[in-house]
Amino acid sequence: MKAFTSVSPRSLPDAVTALSRARQQGQHAIIVGGGSDALALIKERLIAPDLVVRLTGIRQLDGIARDSNGLTIGGETTLAAMARHDELRRAYGVLAQAAESVATPQIRNAGTLAGNLAQRPWCWYYRNGFTCFKNGGNTCYSAAGENQFNAIFGGGPSFIVHPSDTAPALVALDATFRIVGPKGERTVPAAQFFTLPTVNPARENALEDDEVLTSIHVPAAKAGMRSLYHKVMDREAWTHAIVSAAAVLRMDGNVCRDARIVLGGVAPIPWRLTEVEKLLVGQTMNDALIDRAAAASTTGARPLRNNAYKVPLVQAVVGRALTDLRA
Repeated sequence: MKAFTSVSPRSLPDAVTALSRARQQGQHAIIVGGGSDALALIKERLIAPDLVVRLTGIRQLDGIARDSNGLTIGGETTLAAMARHDELRRAYGVLAQAAESVATPQIRNAGTLAGNLAQRPWCWYYRNGFTCFKNGGNTCYSAAGENQFNAIFGGGPSFIVHPSDTAPALVALDATFRIVGPKGERTVPAAQFFTLPTVNPARENALEDDEVLTSIHVPAAKAGMRSLYHKVMDREAWTHAIVSAAAVLRMDGNVCRDARIVLGGVAPIPWRLTEVEKLLVGQTMNDALIDRAAAASTTGARPLRNNAYKVPLVQAVVGRALTDLRA
């Protein structure tokens, strides 16, 4: 492991300055909160930073605050704090449940929301040092190799799946991300923060190297809103979703007035089912409608050799989510 310098700035401007200075000097700088993914990447020799900028000492990046427009969640807020937050659990169940489903209690106590959103892929080839699209090469070995857990939507030239549990929930909630860098501040809708491999196969999001994801704003919950997160794994802990669904419905009695359904574990980005949403809006939620929505949830899927099982699994997960929300 290469030696590196670690700094713990006390303010956001100091953090951005440290990142910018490193970039100007030709150094590789990384940001860490809980640091679990960064440590794994360093140990696996996928990154060799010169500078590690720890954000845990910046108090303004931690916490959940309510205003008339909704909730603002600091990027350094831990997943455990989100999972036990009363208002999140009551009004934004989909997000609290997603945070609660991540990894293990130990990781949730240290892992942060920003870290969960910006973590790198867990594709077997990337994590084992193959020179693939995600590791500076020009080949996706999973396309014709071990692809049981890879993408069935939106794949190519890389077929990774986005590993974040909170990402589908935030896209379903129409959240907004606040990003700060040396050029100032900008806000990005959650759905535009995550990027397909066709944009840049070496990246998964819109962050620049010297930018910080500082906070996430979730709009105020509307009357009749119901939400949940359903996740299927190959074991009970310390793993990512094979398939997950973040579902947010606004109900008027038995009639669906608005719907947002976003899948995880099946695409390089959180995968929104816009056609399924159109199918639901304005309709009475009954068994026949739920069956039609579940069947439509895999329209356009392109499974690889070893992951066609995800097609019926997606349909089952979407059907179960809608059934639970109707109840």
